[in-house]
Amino acid sequence: MTRIKNTHALITGAASGLGLLMTEQLLAAGACHVTLWDINASALDTALTRLRADGYSVHGSVVDITSAEAIDAALADMDAEGITVDLLINNAGIIVGKPFVEQTDAAIDREMAINALAPMHIGLRILPRMIAQNRGHLVTIASAAGLVSNPRMAVYCASKWAAIGWSDSIRLELAQAGSAVKVTTVTPYYTSTGMFAGVRSPIIPIIEPLAVVQAILAGIQGNAIWVRTPWIVSVLPLVRGLLPTRWFDVVVGKWLGVYDTMRTFTGRSE
Repeated sequence: MTRIKNTHALITGAASGLGLLMTEQLLAAGACHVTLWDINASALDTALTRLRADGYSVHGSVVDITSAEAIDAALADMDAEGITVDLLINNAGIIVGKPFVEQTDAAIDREMAINALAPMHIGLRILPRMIAQNRGHLVTIASAAGLVSNPRMAVYCASKWAAIGWSDSIRLELAQAGSAVKVTTVTPYYTSTGMFAGVRSPIIPIIEPLAVVQAILAGIQGNAIWVRTPWIVSVLPLVRGLLPTRWFDVVVGKWLGVYDTMRTFTGRSE
């Protein structure tokens, strides 16, 4: 069981949305310190000011997680402050939400860099520290989109498939090495944050952010390998394995309406 009380956590994309809510919930659950990384300086400053006014111990850095140099600089800043990481939550993510042929090279590179490569570069620096102290917990916020293909999010799906494969492979490597460091991979359905504004899901309900965060915290405390929410996400791999692909497309795409959910997507302005 991973203990949240008195831990030091690092959360990426922590100035808004799920990241900020996770920060608040971790602190309320007894985490002694949370470090927030975000690219949005204004949102980060607002979050830090409010959290400190509530009496919480927090530290924040404006970090472009697509840059290894920026990651190194932020970690050096934490080292100078004597801040360690017991709990790493790779939460930052973006989605463009267009048909693949309407993408640009720059948009593809950025989406893959933030969603798939950044967790690897951050993990490459923090995991050895956790392994050396033989404790810690890595949490990767992936997506149900990493389990099911979907029109208008080809690059997003690709990035989340990569994140899932990386995260669970790390779990196996740590287990083979006999390490006490734990790994949890999170695959939620659409969540009602600004990131997925405009999405319409007629059958499977869009999830409230607090419900997702509570599931994540319960998963951390229980050393869960997977946090899949809602329950239907848990059966997707089984259904996909049992059904012929064209039947899977009918059940998930047509009957559940998943393949049309992104038609009205608008997203949030950055």
